[in-house]
Amino acid sequence: MAELINKTGTFSERIIHFYSDLNPDFVLPAGVEVLHPYAKAEVKPLIEQYYTRFYSDDRPKIYLFGINPGRLGGGLTGIPFTDPVQLSKLSIVHEFEEKSELSSDFIYKLIDAYGGMKKFAKNFFLTAISPLGFTLQKKNYNYYDHPMLEAAIRPWILKTMQEQLSAGANRKIAVSIGEGSNFKYLCNLNHKEQWFEEVIALPHPRWIMQYRRKSLTEFIERYVETLNRIRP
Repeated sequence: MAELINKTGTFSERIIHFYSDLNPDFVLPAGVEVLHPYAKAEVKPLIEQYYTRFYSDDRPKIYLFGINPGRLGGGLTGIPFTDPVQLSKLSIVHEFEEKSELSSDFIYKLIDAYGGMKKFAKNFFLTAISPLGFTLQKKNYNYYDHPMLEAAIRPWILKTMQEQLSAGANRKIAVSIGEGSNFKYLCNLNHKEQWFEEVIALPHPRWIMQYRRKSLTEFIERYVETLNRIRP
């Protein structure tokens, strides 16, 4: 079992502070806009409710890294892989339109299969390599989609990665949500920075839901088996 981290406050307090203090101090390429839900007053009580309910402990967490939040999920609600529909299912009151996001739908199906949010949160934390999202022409845009964007935010990614890991990351292993560019990028950073002893990858939920939905049960089982294998 992983040892308790010796820091002031709970994991929830530290991660709420991290999100509340995010400052996108970079210059974006022309046409690219940042999704910064934490700058909106209506998001603060949502993240406080969510993390206080599920993460008010001091156990190190295995971080599962997505790419960057999307405009219908974490880029809207402030909670990675969590759309307004899932907030409502968690009895967190909000004023967003009840729209669902494919990745969020998959993730919460996984969490239910794993045993529920409380069991999941005991050892795991959903996040992203870039904790803020991006859009181009009102569509989701990944941090690695354009060399100029990646170069512009790389110092910020390195800084915010260190900050979010200090909230209480289990440094033995990390999971890339996505087996392609996101995994490659995280592995390259980890090779230089030595954040984790090991980085593994799982298929991206959106890819599963769009192209492999007939095999949804099998992919959820793969996720659950992997989480059970790597948990402390």
